[in-house]
Amino acid sequence: MEVIENKALKMRLRNPKRVTEVIPKSKILATHEDGSADVLVYWGIEEAQVLKNLRIKNVPSPIVAKYKWPGTREPFTHQKQTSAFLTLNRRAFVFNDPGTGKTLSMIWAADYLMKLGIIKRALVICPVSVMRAAWVADLFHGAMHRSVDVAHGTREQRKAVIAEQADFTIINFDGIEIVSKELIAADYDLIIIDEANYVKTATTNRWKAINKLVRPDTWLWMATGTPASQSPLDAYGLAKMMNPASAPRSFGLYRDMVMSKITTFKWVPKRSAIDVVNRILQPAIRFTKDDCLDLPDIIYTTRDVPLTKQQFKLYEQLRKNMAAQAAGETISAVNAAVGLQKLLQVSCGAVYSDDKATVELDISERFNVLREVIDGTANKVLVFVPYTNTLELLQEKLLAKNYTVDTIYGKVSANKRADIIKRFQEQVEPKVLVIQPQAASHGITLHAADTIVWWGPIMSYETYVQANARIHRAGQKNKCLVVRLQGSPVEQKRYKALDTCEDTNESLLEMFEEVLTM
Repeated sequence: MEVIENKALKMRLRNPKRVTEVIPKSKILATHEDGSADVLVYWGIEEAQVLKNLRIKNVPSPIVAKYKWPGTREPFTHQKQTSAFLTLNRRAFVFNDPGTGKTLSMIWAADYLMKLGIIKRALVICPVSVMRAAWVADLFHGAMHRSVDVAHGTREQRKAVIAEQADFTIINFDGIEIVSKELIAADYDLIIIDEANYVKTATTNRWKAINKLVRPDTWLWMATGTPASQSPLDAYGLAKMMNPASAPRSFGLYRDMVMSKITTFKWVPKRSAIDVVNRILQPAIRFTKDDCLDLPDIIYTTRDVPLTKQQFKLYEQLRKNMAAQAAGETISAVNAAVGLQKLLQVSCGAVYSDDKATVELDISERFNVLREVIDGTANKVLVFVPYTNTLELLQEKLLAKNYTVDTIYGKVSANKRADIIKRFQEQVEPKVLVIQPQAASHGITLHAADTIVWWGPIMSYETYVQANARIHRAGQKNKCLVVRLQGSPVEQKRYKALDTCEDTNESLLEMFEEVLTM
């Protein structure tokens, strides 16, 4: 049987049907629609892409057999399938659920294409909170042989990073306009947009700046767990950037396709809106946590969120004062715990003054990341907040952004708590339950949620474990995700202690000494 190269495929397979056999690591066998003839084809990435474009079924990417998945973590089956899908699609959406490891899937796909020389450099555009906690960390675990740089800071610092020509350059959304010319000149072969909902509006300067980076031959992968979760209108900006030729010509035309006008200022989605959204957001792959049978039942992830200037200034002032007071003195475990609590309160965003009044701090950075997590899941969310003053501040901010929210903490009566829990478990709303962990860490079931966000760490290991068990218990139908937010050294140390089950006086003293000298 003749072996043909990809340039002859279209002539030889005018009515292709399927790939009938994979000959390990070398060739694939394709069959005509009528089954009358077979064609043996070299099994390379270009041949696989041509077969896919000819709508042949079951075309495998050669990555599944020819790639030695590098790194310290064994890929799950759904991660391999996601990577394979991406290698066959120059433009593609990844709609996998949060916690399913889509970052590593994209890294492995990019690394494979780099090995083949198809792409040379990749630009990752993502929120500040996941630049290091997700992308740098996963590049280390999944492709440590690749060079990576983070373009963050002043304009000159960003320019210097771009000029280094690392394999992977990571930049935040707001940094694109600052170094737009340099990014265009760098001519990246692959652009990955993580948390793609950040570019859902095609009229914004952010969208326009990023769109200028995308050439006709650019590989573009856009990832989000919740495409068009708030409104069908959110899909337009994503589709317009991904496939401008196939997207509706204008936003107005698209709006008329998916929305019905009720009054001058009120529009509601049409019944056909979901079908339209699914049609324009293609090609796409999606795995929910429940689809991933090989995932662990509960997944932990940490997101770095920088302190705001106001928080950092107060944090440093307190830390230096504590260091001065502790110099030459013997510190008790009680005093160490009190000192650590003060620094944790600043990190969370609200502290008590000397007269017991609450001083509210700027928590905009952390609040934005919390919203990303809430918007990133279709299911309910628990938010554990250690301190009452911060909890009340957070409740106000969530309500101001039109989230449906209830709270459980010391001031809420037992009868009211029972009513809140019943509504949370049995009704559509509220979507978010903000809880002080000490008030709801034992006995109650809250598995209507499958995601937990720790606004900040707590001192008690037992309470931490019990609080996480509120969703991870009998009756839970979904895989669970625990997201921990951190922005200061004391929070990093405390989460590390919780991971290693440390709750002793000795560990508190060591942590206090380390934090004061950091």
